[in-house]
Amino acid sequence: MSDVNKPMSGDAGATEGSVDAAPVTVDPLAAMTAERDKYKDAALRALADLDNYRKRAVRERDEVAKKSREDLLRELLPVFDNLERAQQFVAQGADASAIGKGVEMVLKLFEDTLVRLGGKRLRPVGEPFDPQVHEAIGQQPSDKPAGTVAAEAVPGYLLNDRLLRASMVVVSLGPATAAATATAPSNSKPAEEEQLEFDPSKG
Repeated sequence: MSDVNKPMSGDAGATEGSVDAAPVTVDPLAAMTAERDKYKDAALRALADLDNYRKRAVRERDEVAKKSREDLLRELLPVFDNLERAQQFVAQGADASAIGKGVEMVLKLFEDTLVRLGGKRLRPVGEPFDPQVHEAIGQQPSDKPAGTVAAEAVPGYLLNDRLLRASMVVVSLGPATAAATATAPSNSKPAEEEQLEFDPSKG
């Protein structure tokens, strides 16, 4: 009787084997959708990071520009202070020589500040005319060689070897005597030629 109720080992093994070997079905559309969502999320995160970086870069650039302007104005404040003192001297009736000396000191202070900031004032008079740093506003005869700068109307400046403002200059035509000789009309003949053409019989 005990043998009848005892399950057969072969049937049990077959049942367990059939459960383990059941194929797992994967929906291709669901897999593709999940992969798409994964890449979409990654792309959105990358775009968000890029946008944040761009905004941070703009903020940092603006801060650097703002600090540069602040540093520049801080350097120029002593110049403005001295100009204000000069104005007070004028109001107090200071003589012209004292005012002139004060203005000269302010200009020297400004030029020293400019050099400290990496700037430089151009000194074009007597130098060959250079259209890269000079702007010609006229020409005139002078004691300077032709093609050089005879006079400066408005000063020019460099900042860190870059042109900040061109010098407005007058270009020399050369010495006045040479210019007059070059442009004088030649209407008379030399004396020797006149004597050779003279006919005594017509006298």
